[in-house]
Amino acid sequence: MSDILGDWKRTHFCGELRKEHIGRQVCLMGWVHRRRDHGGLIFIDLRDRTGIAQLALDPDRDPEAHAKAEAIRNEFVIAAIGTVSPRPQGTVNPKMPTGEVEIEISELRILNIAKTPPFMLDEFTEVAENLRLKYRYLDLRREAIQKNLILRHQVAQTVRSYLTDNGFLEIETPMLTKSTPEGARDYLVPSRVNLGNFYALPQSPQLFKQLLMVSGFDRYFQIVRCFRDEDLRADRQPEFTQIDCELSFVDRDDVMAVMEGMIAKVFKSAINVDVILPIPRLTFAEALDRYGVDNPDLRFEMELVNLTEIVKDSGFKVFAEVAAKGGLVKALNAKGCATFSRKELDGLTDFVAIYGAKGLAWVKIQEDGSWQSPIAKFFTTQELASIGAALDAQPGDLLLFGADKPAVANEALGRLRGHLGNKLGLANPNSYKFAWVTDFPLLEWDGEERRHVAVHHPFTAPLDEDIPLLDTEPGKARAKAYDLVLNGSEIGGGSIRIHNQAVQSRMFNLLGIGEEEAQQKFGFLLDALEYGAPPHGGIAFGLDRVMMILTGAGSIRDVIAFPKTQKATCLMSEAPGVVDEKQLRELGIRLAAPSQQKQS
Repeated sequence: MSDILGDWKRTHFCGELRKEHIGRQVCLMGWVHRRRDHGGLIFIDLRDRTGIAQLALDPDRDPEAHAKAEAIRNEFVIAAIGTVSPRPQGTVNPKMPTGEVEIEISELRILNIAKTPPFMLDEFTEVAENLRLKYRYLDLRREAIQKNLILRHQVAQTVRSYLTDNGFLEIETPMLTKSTPEGARDYLVPSRVNLGNFYALPQSPQLFKQLLMVSGFDRYFQIVRCFRDEDLRADRQPEFTQIDCELSFVDRDDVMAVMEGMIAKVFKSAINVDVILPIPRLTFAEALDRYGVDNPDLRFEMELVNLTEIVKDSGFKVFAEVAAKGGLVKALNAKGCATFSRKELDGLTDFVAIYGAKGLAWVKIQEDGSWQSPIAKFFTTQELASIGAALDAQPGDLLLFGADKPAVANEALGRLRGHLGNKLGLANPNSYKFAWVTDFPLLEWDGEERRHVAVHHPFTAPLDEDIPLLDTEPGKARAKAYDLVLNGSEIGGGSIRIHNQAVQSRMFNLLGIGEEEAQQKFGFLLDALEYGAPPHGGIAFGLDRVMMILTGAGSIRDVIAFPKTQKATCLMSEAPGVVDEKQLRELGIRLAAPSQQKQS
């Protein structure tokens, strides 16, 4: 039977003890990380979230405690009282913060026993992720995961401190709100009190934080849970956390200045990295031209080069035809990669196909400067020289070409650039390269729906000088939007909002949202804008994604306490699950088909 605590009180955490504690009597509590029997003398590594302390149990000192220790196994929960002592000469462990001391135990209590865990909890055991997620409460005992979550707490406190010092108020917004589908799918919640009606879990607090600006709160923030019912990947979850901010009486420069100050403080306090301010800026057009994507990894060069003008009249029909149709011919130079095998080149071709590219042309620059390539014969000597000069081609280089519609050519080569940067070790994991990307398109054309859609969201303001384009060429209007990019990931995005009701109505009209539909979905916002809305703007940072970068984790799931799988399921609690018929009847819901046995 397990002991109880009685009047025992923990005096220290396991990881706190140092040589300055020698001679002090302490009471420790935690989990047995390891037990070692050295021919009578028993050592126990006791673990809590702060670290490990070594307990020494001598049968001559306390036979009862020693006898209990003989029955102890890994992950038993115990409490121990003893005296901090220096470790004997030759047994000091410099790799442990507590490695200079041990605790000579005089009393021991077993607070609870434990089954043998389904996997070892040390950091050197490879464990299938599904098994880790099924027993997440055990996985969370591992040092690496605990460090991630402790750092996450510290980052959240740094954010709160910085924003509070800069005049922000932390205000909660509703979790049960109205569905306004203009992007990812909503998670819907049926209402029992109002049968046939549904709440939506918020994809972001966007509308409410704008209303707070109308209400005069001036500077708002919230570290908030958000929900999106979308296809998942390594850096996405159905529920995620945002650092959400909104400010009044500001323009883009004001928002970016305050927020990059916050990011600098976070990186300094979390991992002692100095972020050089101000953070450099790229326009959306410049980012696509140089890197192919709007979230470029700036830790290495390898910029894309536009060759369309050089090859538009060439004998290589693929390039010439793409140029004639208004497409792009672009290339990048993978320095020193002419040694790539045909298999590796085929692998790169398969990679760009993921992004819609129909092929990938290549050229290896030989030691004598000649081209080895199936396409070399189609170009004149002058064209070869111009291409080589544009790409700074040197012996040993590998030139890679894409030709397609601008969107496809840019993204395929941009993603290929990132892929090669990682493959070749060009992206230093200990380097942090930030950039603001600005001047995004306000709208883009959706060919399936035959209408414009908002690139950011429908409440984003156009650049002042582009407002006349809304009547003539809305697709060319640029937005007062900005993304903060770090090492190839967008970690935050925001915009200056439309604060004029007439302009907001005009925007809805451009998006094909009629007056009646706009009133139904966003009437409360449109009404609020008529009561003196200040100029305002904001931003949201993905806390999970920021933590993944700060910790170097391979998956966003390693920085979230209880994450979902890529199928949006919880293997531990087996959510989502079926509910009984009584609950469904109370909600006025009838399933289209009988509930099937739940799939894992």
